[in-house]
Amino acid sequence: MTQRKGEKTTISIQEHMAIDVCPGPIQPIKQISDYFPRYPRGLPPTAPPALSRAGSLRSSSTSQKSEGPQADANRDEDDLDQAFGATALVASKKEEEPDVEGYDSDDSTTLGTLDFSLLYDQENNALHCTINKAKLPVPRYKKGLKPMDHNGLSDPYVKLHLLPGASKANKLRTKTLRNTLNPVWSETLTYYGITDEDMVRKTLRISVCDEDKFRHNEFIGETRIPLKKLKPNQTKNFSNCLEKQLPIDKTDDKSLEERGRIMISLKYSSQKSGLVVGIIRCAHLAAMDANGFSDPYVKTYLKPDENKKSKHKTAVKKKTLNPEFNEEFFYEIKYADLSKKTLEVTVWDYDIGKSNDFIGGVSLGINASGERLKHWFDCLKNKDKKIERWHTLTNELPGSGYND
Repeated sequence: MTQRKGEKTTISIQEHMAIDVCPGPIQPIKQISDYFPRYPRGLPPTAPPALSRAGSLRSSSTSQKSEGPQADANRDEDDLDQAFGATALVASKKEEEPDVEGYDSDDSTTLGTLDFSLLYDQENNALHCTINKAKLPVPRYKKGLKPMDHNGLSDPYVKLHLLPGASKANKLRTKTLRNTLNPVWSETLTYYGITDEDMVRKTLRISVCDEDKFRHNEFIGETRIPLKKLKPNQTKNFSNCLEKQLPIDKTDDKSLEERGRIMISLKYSSQKSGLVVGIIRCAHLAAMDANGFSDPYVKTYLKPDENKKSKHKTAVKKKTLNPEFNEEFFYEIKYADLSKKTLEVTVWDYDIGKSNDFIGGVSLGINASGERLKHWFDCLKNKDKKIERWHTLTNELPGSGYND
């Protein structure tokens, strides 16, 4: 382009954007994107240690002058190699130096341990669970339980469940200890109505939780003990590492949900020619009222009941989950006919002004199984002898109507 004397030099916008800032004559570059190298996906925008922006521009300009397009291609390849190499180096350093504070694969160190003891009192059908204390975990972490609160402490308590059939009815819990990572409870919780059959098939789940007044209570850790590991009338001590929460088997039939325990006595009186049914007590009944209790009473039926005269009912016990009734009912029946009968026992929650709530039930007879069948046969084999047994109440009783 020719330029007249005295006329100002004009530069197009394309040339203006491509001006090299290095001293010397204006040297347009082929592509402005050369100043903004593109990195492959996944790589950070930060380039490996290099010269300053001005220095890099000068070097690029110099290389363009001396080496031409081939040097540009070689330079781009070198830049990518350096970028990949720097990223790989950073990644390898991260793999070699794990974050110790965030390491959470060893539950015994992060969740703590729990000291407790178990005793099965076979004569009284009771399982005594003594919760002692939470012990120190591995020293490289904070001592005691895993902190759950903002102050670095916890408000821990322990709760117990019997599996399978876990429900609020068979939940027991200790008191809550405030602001501690090394709680000492020294508290004994007792399950009543535990049978030899329960000791074979049941597992005790012990959970440690952090109580929170303003949010949901937080789970800290748990441990599970199969009751078959215990020997009758012998105390066994445990010091177990707390583990992460394990899933509960959902394949269990919901109809077998436990609603408590009931102690029943059976005796066939040859003198009176009839069956004497005793309703002695209940334990760990499900709470049906908003106050956390129930107003329970018990009904009994001897079926089949053609004349519908076999119904008997106990008195109502107010605000309790462990009522004692000590009532007996008499059914006049021939001894030979007992083998054809089934005793159905249901527990209800009494409500004023609305329908009573069904809590749970159990049936004894020739169609029963396990402890229920054994109890019925023992009654038939031992006339004039009162035989007492604990039985588990479930949320469904086949053949019995729920309407009171």
